[in-house]
Order: sequence, then C-alpha cells, then structure tokens
Amino acid sequence: MNVSIINPKNNSPLTETDKGLVDSFGNIFPIIRGVARISELENYSENFGMQWNKFDKTQLDNEIDGLNLSHRRFFAATHWDQVDLSGKCILEVGSGAGRFSKVVLEKTKAVLYSVDYSDAVTANYKNNNPIAPDRFHLFQASVYEMPFPDNSFDKVFCFGVLQHTPDFDASVKALIDKAKPGGEIAVDFYPIKGWWTKINAKYILRPITKKMSHERLFSLIEKNIGWLISIHDMFHRIGLGFMTRFLPICNVKESFPNSLTKAEVREWAILDTFDQYSPEHDHPQRIADVAKMFERHGAQVTFSGIEEFGEGMSASVVRGIKVGIENADNVGY
Repeated sequence: MNVSIINPKNNSPLTETDKGLVDSFGNIFPIIRGVARISELENYSENFGMQWNKFDKTQLDNEIDGLNLSHRRFFAATHWDQVDLSGKCILEVGSGAGRFSKVVLEKTKAVLYSVDYSDAVTANYKNNNPIAPDRFHLFQASVYEMPFPDNSFDKVFCFGVLQHTPDFDASVKALIDKAKPGGEIAVDFYPIKGWWTKINAKYILRPITKKMSHERLFSLIEKNIGWLISIHDMFHRIGLGFMTRFLPICNVKESFPNSLTKAEVREWAILDTFDQYSPEHDHPQRIADVAKMFERHGAQVTFSGIEEFGEGMSASVVRGIKVGIENADNVGY
C-alpha cells in the first residue's frame, strides 16, 4: 500500500502534472532532475548538497571491492529482518547521496520513501533510482515539513542526521509522528560521551569554519589533508591517539573500514572532515536524553546504547515502537 503525498503546509493531496506536484489550491512543487522539491531550494543544509554531489559514490557499498559498511551499519542499528521488510513502507530521513537507500532497495523488497533537506537528493536519485524505480520515492524536504500524513509508515530511520538539525527534540518528534502506531523508529547520532566530548578541535574551530564559504573550506581541507593524516597516524603509532582530538581532521582510525586503499582513505577523510566543519548545526546528545525524547513523543524505547558493526566501528543508537493513542499515557520511565 502506497503512502499519500501531501502539501505539508495545508495537508492537501498532491498530484503530479507536467508542472510538478500540484495541490487543489494551485500550489506547485517543481520536479527538478527527477526529484520533487518540497522545501525551499536554498537553506542551511547547502553544504551537504555540495559534499554529496561531489562525493556521490564515496560511501556507497561496493560488492566488487568487498565494501559493505553501510549494509552492516543499517542492520546493526535497526535490527530489522530483511525478509520481513518485504512490502513494508519505510521512511528514510536525511538520505545524503543514498548509502542507506541503496541498502534498502538492493537488500529488501520494501517500498522506500526518502527525504533530504539538501540537493544531495540529486546524487541519491542518480545512484539509486535505477535499482527499483517502482519502490523508490524521493523528495527534497525538511524533517519538519515532510510531504506525508502522520501515522503512515511501518518503519522510520534516520542515521547521522539529527545532530545537524536546528532542534534535535523537534526532529525526533517529527520522525515518530510519521510512524504508524506499532511502527518502529531507529536513529543514530553523534553522542556526548562525557565532559571531554567538546574539548575537540572540531568544536573549537567550528564557530569560524561554519561561517566560511563552502568552497574555501573545502579547498583548505583538500590542501592540508595529507599531512593531517600522517600526524594522525603517527599519534596512534606512538600510543598518543588521544592527541588526535586536537587535530582538525575526522577520526580516521575509528571511522573508516580497514579495506580502504590509501587513495580512498584520503577521499573519505576529506569528505568526513568537511562534514564536521561545514554544517550550520552540530548538536551531539547523550543517549539517555534521546531515549527520553522518544518516550516523551509517544514511542516505547526498545533499545538505547551502542551498536557495533565490525572493524571496531560503532554507532550510538536509540530504537523504539510508536504506541497507540490509547497507550500514550503509559509511556515513560
């Protein structure tokens, strides 16, 4: 069963025409490069549009090269059964270039509805629409104004995105709202691990770097990534790995699969470092606080903690099930 597509501002059904998606009041949402644009085209997430169109295939799983990091992370974070997902309607929020869209479309028979606030949807459409065009529905839209009625989806997931939204709590509520009663919601996010989390080059320099033009910041990272990787590796070799937190580079050792070539490590490092220093918003959270958000907005938490997905990599995850209205008063600690 397909999900209705609506104008999120007035809840009117949208119909596809040669002009785009149109509601009964004459409001038009254009379809550009294959994707319906529900949100304004220019917004705070432009850096993600730039990075994912530039690195459109960098993090995609590649069976030829044996790279299956996205597959491992998706199923570790959700604990969903591949066969059980057949025919289910899944909502993905914050799809980027489509690394997890690809997993859902290739490894399951689910119907995927995917949104991203940035023009990364252009890269995702190019990467994944050919896989299963009848099961893939992609939109440029804000998490706060998605073109679907509430209570529509069997499953909802959002990986690596919530910390980059203006209001983490409101974003969690938006995810839960779209799930059906009894539907499952799974998220992962940047965690606050302790008082030391923000004693880090990223949080020291971000007030400056997020105000730089994306082109200038990208150029600086690209020019300096080589020696930064070398120093990062040296600190780990001599047992001073903790010092890498003061380098303006992503966590190469703990974030990348071991199978990457030297050239791929450089490419991933440029991408992830830009991803750290360019966003307008970066709001890490304590796992326990995110679990409380789930409970507060009508989802019974089934898991909150760390999920490992091989090669020393892990994610901070909260999973829950949306309760029916009659049970909402019983949710909580």
